[in-house]
Amino acid sequence: MERRLELEKKRQKLAELRRAREERSRNALQVSQQLQESPVSAGGAARRDLDDLVASLVGERPATPTLTIDGSSDAGSDKGNSSAIASPPPYSSSSGSQLPHGGLPHVGRLIPEFTSVDAVIFDIPPKERVVYNKEVQTVEGSFEPQGPTEEEIRQQIKEEFAREEQLRLEILEAERLEKEEVLPQEVPELTDEERKAILQSADFVEFMDHSSKIVERAMTEKYDFMKDYTLGLDDETEDLNGNRMRLVSSFHDDRWTKNRSVTDVGWSSKVRVTVRANEMHPELIVSSYNKNPLAVNEPDGIVCVWNIHLADRPEFVFHSQSDVLTVRFSDFHPNLIIGGTYSGQILLWDTRAKTLPVLKTHLSVGGHTHPVYTMDMVGTQNAHNLISVSTDGTMCSWQLDMLAQPQETLALDFPAHPITDEVAVTALGFPDGETNAFWVGTEEGTVYQANRYARAGSQAGINTVYSYKGHFGPITGLHFHPLFGPVDFSDLYLTCSVDWTVKLWRKRTHSKLAIPDNAVVHPLYSFEAADDYVYDVKWSPTHPAIFGTVEGSGKFDVWNLNMDTEVPVMSTIVGAGKALNKLSWSKDGRHAAIGSSDGHVYVYDIGEMATPHAEDWNILQRTVNEMISTQSHGSNQSEF
Repeated sequence: MERRLELEKKRQKLAELRRAREERSRNALQVSQQLQESPVSAGGAARRDLDDLVASLVGERPATPTLTIDGSSDAGSDKGNSSAIASPPPYSSSSGSQLPHGGLPHVGRLIPEFTSVDAVIFDIPPKERVVYNKEVQTVEGSFEPQGPTEEEIRQQIKEEFAREEQLRLEILEAERLEKEEVLPQEVPELTDEERKAILQSADFVEFMDHSSKIVERAMTEKYDFMKDYTLGLDDETEDLNGNRMRLVSSFHDDRWTKNRSVTDVGWSSKVRVTVRANEMHPELIVSSYNKNPLAVNEPDGIVCVWNIHLADRPEFVFHSQSDVLTVRFSDFHPNLIIGGTYSGQILLWDTRAKTLPVLKTHLSVGGHTHPVYTMDMVGTQNAHNLISVSTDGTMCSWQLDMLAQPQETLALDFPAHPITDEVAVTALGFPDGETNAFWVGTEEGTVYQANRYARAGSQAGINTVYSYKGHFGPITGLHFHPLFGPVDFSDLYLTCSVDWTVKLWRKRTHSKLAIPDNAVVHPLYSFEAADDYVYDVKWSPTHPAIFGTVEGSGKFDVWNLNMDTEVPVMSTIVGAGKALNKLSWSKDGRHAAIGSSDGHVYVYDIGEMATPHAEDWNILQRTVNEMISTQSHGSNQSEF
């Protein structure tokens, strides 16, 4: 459009130049014609007119000149005389003779007759000629230059022709460019081999994948403008207080997650503070998967990174040679993803790299050789470690940039165990702010407290002073209460098991001098509303009294201890009712990501229930005190 406007302006300018040139040509032609007229002849004609006027007034001679005896005109004779001479009489022609050679006939001597007349003298001044040059000014005193010379006019005409030619060439070039833009470019025809090579090239596949993800993110916001608000709520569950829980997203990919089960799920929750900004991606979810028995050529383990704004496919897909049993984002490096496998390897993937891990541990006696079901990160931004535990009772501490060998290795043995000294760990938990003491859940259903280092009054490894017993099956989940709010509940933790129950515990810190060996600690409370195996349990990161559970019947329960300790406040069947394996809360506490055994990841929004009130901490404190009081007065309780 801009080019067309510019082209139209040039055409108008060219037309104006042509009109101006034609006008100057006409003016030059008129000047040339005037120059060709002789000034002398013009002056003579004017003088003759004046003489005729004078003669007609005097009456002495006719208005037209007559011939004299010598054949000359009398118009220019006797100009200085004060009197006029009368013209002679005409010659007689009676004799009929003429002079030879056509001359006048010979006559006798001509004696003129003189008469006296009164002469009238007209004093007429001659016409003044005014010539202007560079040094002559007008009466008003303004300078009036001479008109252009013929050479200057020619030079101006040449310059005008040059400008017109330049403008004409510019117009032709603009028209050519405009035609090239309008006319479609001729695309060479590709052969089938060339087309196939382009479609299969790595650059083309990467470009299409990246571009289509951007388009799908922009189109992910869905709104049903045909929704009937007079009907009930779809995919929503409401409690007695008006709180609603609704399904937000469901993630599944037929290419990668079909015929696989979700083994773990987690949010990109923690953050690394940098000079630029908080490098956090709260919309990202990571999930791990086991083997697909129907696809022998695909990787045994898969890790997918999902985006809330990209519902139809994963942002990233990472491969593993073994089933990935646990996965998490790095707390301090948002691009790093860590996974524990069935073979015992610890794998590290980078979202800036390809599908294969960038670092991994060796399968040797220095690390894990049994399945790793759980791991955690402890420390700070500048000093942190990855803690992993396998079912052979080995705990390893790793630095993420040095996975060739662990920084430390600790054997978790319990000599008082009736069958084996090794503790098969299936769940691991660190209290917030703790880097030494940790708690592990085992396949036998017992929880043990252990220490990474030997300190005053305690030794490294399993604390044999006491154990936490209450479950009758393998423990599938263990989670400590997060540290936030005005009241510290970080000494509380939850466990779940295949015995269909969830237990609430309070950690003990008694020394060996005060407590006999093999003492038993019982749970504060047991939640027994499940209909199947309870596979995971997690505290809310924002509300002190809320936690969630998922179970084998496909039910997702939300509990609020300030409202009820017998039944959950909200419960819903997720998806097709398949077994739910893992649960993870988002950083804001509103969304819960749930991993299913059919390979789906579901995201639920619990709404305003995630926002606590100021009195919720005090109410929970009273509830916990009542549980402690009931436990201490129970007949079957230990001396605690």
